Amino acid sequence: MSRPDFSLNLLPDFPIAQKQPHKLTTHSKACTDNYYWMRDDERQNEDVLAHLQAENTYCDEQLVAMKPLQNTLFEELKARIVKDDNTVPVKDGKYWYHSEVRGDDEYSRHYRSTSMSADDKQLLLDVNEIADGYEFFELGEVALSSCEQLMAYSEDTEGRRIYTVHFKNIETGKMLSDVLENTEGQIVWANDNKTVFYVKKDLQTLLGYQVFRHELGSKQSQDVMVYEEQDSSFFMGLGKSRDESLIIIDLASTETNDTWVLDANNPNGEFKALMPREEGHEFDVDKLGDTFYIVTNWHAKNFRLMTATTETISDKTQWLEHTPHRRNVLLEGVELFNNFLVLSEREQGQARFVVVDQQNKRMALEFVDPCYYAAIAMNPEPDAQTARIYYSSLTTPGSLYDVDLTTGVKTLLKQQKVLGSFCADDYQSERLMVIARDGIKVPVSVVYRKDSFKKDGTNPLFQYGYGAYGYTIDPSFSSTSLSLLDRGFVYVIAHVRGSEMLGREWYEQGKKEFKQNSFNDFIDVTKALIEQGYCDSNKVFASGGSAGGLLMGAVVNQAPQLYCGVGCHVPFLDVLTTMLDESIPLTTNEYDEWGNPNEPQFYDVIEAYSPYDNISAQAYPNILVTTGLHDSQVQYWEPMKWVAKMRELKTDSNILVFKTDMDAGHGGASGRFKSLEEKALEMAFFIALLN
Repeated sequence: MSRPDFSLNLLPDFPIAQKQPHKLTTHSKACTDNYYWMRDDERQNEDVLAHLQAENTYCDEQLVAMKPLQNTLFEELKARIVKDDNTVPVKDGKYWYHSEVRGDDEYSRHYRSTSMSADDKQLLLDVNEIADGYEFFELGEVALSSCEQLMAYSEDTEGRRIYTVHFKNIETGKMLSDVLENTEGQIVWANDNKTVFYVKKDLQTLLGYQVFRHELGSKQSQDVMVYEEQDSSFFMGLGKSRDESLIIIDLASTETNDTWVLDANNPNGEFKALMPREEGHEFDVDKLGDTFYIVTNWHAKNFRLMTATTETISDKTQWLEHTPHRRNVLLEGVELFNNFLVLSEREQGQARFVVVDQQNKRMALEFVDPCYYAAIAMNPEPDAQTARIYYSSLTTPGSLYDVDLTTGVKTLLKQQKVLGSFCADDYQSERLMVIARDGIKVPVSVVYRKDSFKKDGTNPLFQYGYGAYGYTIDPSFSSTSLSLLDRGFVYVIAHVRGSEMLGREWYEQGKKEFKQNSFNDFIDVTKALIEQGYCDSNKVFASGGSAGGLLMGAVVNQAPQLYCGVGCHVPFLDVLTTMLDESIPLTTNEYDEWGNPNEPQFYDVIEAYSPYDNISAQAYPNILVTTGLHDSQVQYWEPMKWVAKMRELKTDSNILVFKTDMDAGHGGASGRFKSLEEKALEMAFFIALLN
């Protein structure tokens, strides 16, 4: 494939990484990793930091010609955002809660009032104030006590998702002396208004593995550990039941769940297992009144809804079936109300909601777009007669509705305002089914601008994918994508195997020994779109982040000729070495996703596709790689090593640039405007390649 000229006359020399051979041997297989030295858990190695800075300098120099375009795009993206905005107030207890942003503020202010009109609003938290002075800031969770007079909030100031918890007396406006460090970020109040529970992190693996009880007024060193998880394959979370009677510890590995509970009125009691832990049993449980509701995969690959009482919850053979398993319908969750249930389901890739009343009459809530995203929004009051639902599509800005649970009538409360010349009627979305090489039909969501699209093979195309953990990338509206659509791009989401777009089987056929299906699907979607005239074969761009970055790394190894440019963000690229090292955060949690390479069969599976291990002497596309130095999920050295090895082996003169945010973590830059700079960078990179 011919490559567009980037219009740069004199390119600076790229950084050349030193080689320090490091021998790795597993299952009698030996390999040499010349860039293993780039790993520095402390982020203080001078050689590592110097090389990252050299890469940043090279990236800036290499892309200097497109800087005006990047600035134009940034201002374009920023200009679409309403500077003065607020969320729709939601009632929880005696008050209505909402947040506001004003002017050029990066963060929100949180308020409450005694009515939905918010005329008497009271400031709870000004995130701009507490974020001041930090290069990175992320607000974790805000949790109010049952008496609604005390507030706890968590903050991350490094991007590693290690949160510090602070407390505030809302009535007086004063901060309490209590500070909880090294937490997961969640805070759950007991009903006594003085006791909180939190999850503490292992600072090496960054796994939450211990639950502590803290009483206000005491030091953290005096806190009592009330639960410790010995199996490092489980993630840990805290919550409260819908009726607020139970404090819940949620434990989840890739293929198994476990739940422990404590009476919220007796914070000094002991957590008890809700049911025996059973390998392969995945479930989510909640409680309202005297009934437990369990979304479970027990004899139900796509899940079913069961009910139980306090006496029967520990024995699933005594559970009662509420909503049966269906082969073609995935049951994703349930929202509990006193007089209704709202089921979240997915059929043929489309989300839907089914309202069930006390007589078991069912009413489906319908949507009209060919592909869309819909989700249950905040509904803190179980006695409500309406449900908040969020809706968006590739052509419809985010919309919040109140849905009457008796009639199904939807009342629009607010729709995202897009400043400028945006008109939804100028754009068209489609849902395609592309036949992959093994005959399986892969869902594809497509959107384009009507007046610039011709199905004649002339348009540029941007293709996005993820495909892991059963996480489904639904087709939702993005005001940033308008900058591509308005320049003639076709925007595509390839719903490859590894998500749950087509049910649980779709996920299982894209993980462990079947992971190659994710890569095949993405490549086959690209080929089909070219063949069907959706794009020019010389103007195809692809992007993915995290596990989607793994997707990009595998795709450019296996089909580099298909893509003009690729964006690879916080990418998981050194899969084999990482999954062999249990000291790296998240490794043990991921065995059921990728396979454990300490077992020979999975070593071979991962070795066959691991992007770092499969770089070869061939031509690659133009590639933009980004990461964060403090990323706790995919360590910075994975893309750093990958880029160094790619520079060593690739045979082309195409652009390869690598940019590290020295302040950010896995989520990238913080703040509503600063984060737009990263989006503008990638779009400018792709658009410049066309010119």
